[in-house]
Amino acid sequence: MGVLLLFIDGLGLGEDEPGKNPVARARLNRLRLLRDRAAPDPAAILVPADACLGVPGLPQSATGQTSILAGLNAPAAVGRHINGYCTKSLTALLDGRSLFSRVKAAGGEATFANAYTPAFLEKLPRFLSVSTVATLRAGLTLRTLDDLARGEALFHDYTNRLLPERGYSLPFVTPREAGGRLARLAQRHAFTMYEHFLTDRAGHTQDMARGVEILEDLEEFLDAVLSGMDHSAHLVVLASDHGNLEDLSTNRHTRNPVPALFWGAGAREAAAGVRTIADIALTIFRHLGMV
Repeated sequence: MGVLLLFIDGLGLGEDEPGKNPVARARLNRLRLLRDRAAPDPAAILVPADACLGVPGLPQSATGQTSILAGLNAPAAVGRHINGYCTKSLTALLDGRSLFSRVKAAGGEATFANAYTPAFLEKLPRFLSVSTVATLRAGLTLRTLDDLARGEALFHDYTNRLLPERGYSLPFVTPREAGGRLARLAQRHAFTMYEHFLTDRAGHTQDMARGVEILEDLEEFLDAVLSGMDHSAHLVVLASDHGNLEDLSTNRHTRNPVPALFWGAGAREAAAGVRTIADIALTIFRHLGMV
């Protein structure tokens, strides 16, 4: 039994409006329910999850991701939505509470599938993402470009197209190939997380063509992940931290609900426990028999 969490940054549930929502323009199958709210795949269950969590202002990445990973209302705990990177107050919320930490403490194998560059690993930046902090605080090893070259990790752009911008060159990987790699990796762990944030970038730049391209690649990637998983033994969860890409009439985040999508073992039971993004970790803990 295991869980794969696909964290897709900045993807909300918006209007079926091609003028501002790339979801309404992209050629989608499994992800068409982001537009129609009706799953073409009867095994998929969609929950519109609240990302605002009762706190005024626009939901932001750092508090949203902490809420997802630690299973608590992070913006309420710290008094505001926090954008960007993990603060000391959010680190304190993650310590011992994140999915990584709790799975490991229960004796399970947990891993973060994203690969980091040598430059990052040689000298950790002052400001780190919530996912990076949660991984390190759980005592887990960050994956490297060597792991990526062996097919044992994925870059945040799973095709490797963006690596040359950072001075590294690895072979291009199709979205389908990348999805297969992630499926194989996830099936060896009790909990696996993969983070993809090009969706949020396209939302901030209000780039419709890029948004459509990213969604269509994500469709192919997701299809390969799901095709490669043993659905009788593994639960696949796709979640986001806040809206953005679904409304390109603004370059800011939105207050729209975000998708919590479930496939595989125990999907219906897991989905039944989710109303907000803070419920996602708890439903994963329950699925793994940890609560």
